[in-house]
Amino acid sequence: MNARSDTGADVAAVRMMMDRFNLTVAELSDDTGAAASVPTFGDYIPIVADSMPASRTRDHYQTYWTKILAQPGWAERALNEPTAVELQGLCEVIKTQRLIRRNGRDGREVVRHVIDALRRVYKHAEDNRIIDSRDNPAARLTKPRRTRSNRRALPEDLLSEINRVAATTGNDPQLDTLLLRLHTETACRRGGALALRPRDLDPVQSVILLREKGGTEQWQPVSPTLMRALCRHAEQRGAAPNEQLLRARNGKPITRRRYNYLFERLGRYLPWVITHGISIHWLRHTTTTWVERRYGGAIAREFARHGLGSAGPTGVYTTATINEVASALAHLTGEPHPLATTLTRAQKNHMTT
Repeated sequence: MNARSDTGADVAAVRMMMDRFNLTVAELSDDTGAAASVPTFGDYIPIVADSMPASRTRDHYQTYWTKILAQPGWAERALNEPTAVELQGLCEVIKTQRLIRRNGRDGREVVRHVIDALRRVYKHAEDNRIIDSRDNPAARLTKPRRTRSNRRALPEDLLSEINRVAATTGNDPQLDTLLLRLHTETACRRGGALALRPRDLDPVQSVILLREKGGTEQWQPVSPTLMRALCRHAEQRGAAPNEQLLRARNGKPITRRRYNYLFERLGRYLPWVITHGISIHWLRHTTTTWVERRYGGAIAREFARHGLGSAGPTGVYTTATINEVASALAHLTGEPHPLATTLTRAQKNHMTT
């Protein structure tokens, strides 16, 4: 009984103080000041973008930040307003709005990318003490499991058919055959090819500097034939030393759309290209598989410029040399390479013709 009386007296005292200072219950909340200072998605996403250096990674995030801000009402919402359930629902909405591609995987990758974009925003907010890590709803989102890629190495006859059609159709067969040879010889990514500049060519050693995802840079051997073709292409199409090398006939740098156009055209002549969703990345699988089967995992990893983490803890001790990569390339292309080393007996036994 006394406890109830004490409680009643306390409540009355609190109410009296609130009336005296003209305060409400909401204004007494410890979270009120913090909530008022938490920025909206529309205000904060540009801040996060500006904090990142210009790169493919930032461009990738920007694609999905733009999709988030395009959803009704989300640009005006404060970062601490949505629950994890609401963010998961946002991912599913954006998934339904995706462009259906021939190599799509039911939108799983879209959801993964949206979650990555959200986590980048919230991690930035955590680091700047805008939100507490315990209140980060993006950390509780569930990513769909990755599905196994359908990409695989192409048989030699199918690869020959792709090259034949590219060389005899389209508005720029010279460019398209150069692209195919570049990707076949180096197993480079599309971004690496588009980032190539004339200054990245070393005709003396027959190597090119590939700058690919994650800010990696690595010299990659190419055949003398490909090197001459790249130098000639740069000269004929007016690429300055520090500008993009690969260009259309009118001298303008090509974009990813050139690859889309190329494989859409190939699909009109070779229906199996469309059926299997074949893209330029299949050439990376093709070449890397060829090298691995003949020269082993260490040289294949170095050929494909995979990070040391992909090789496990022993990878740092078994990294292949550029000379070994050049030897594999010489075998692949049938051309001598200035950096190729003499094959050991073990390598000769491992090779197949």
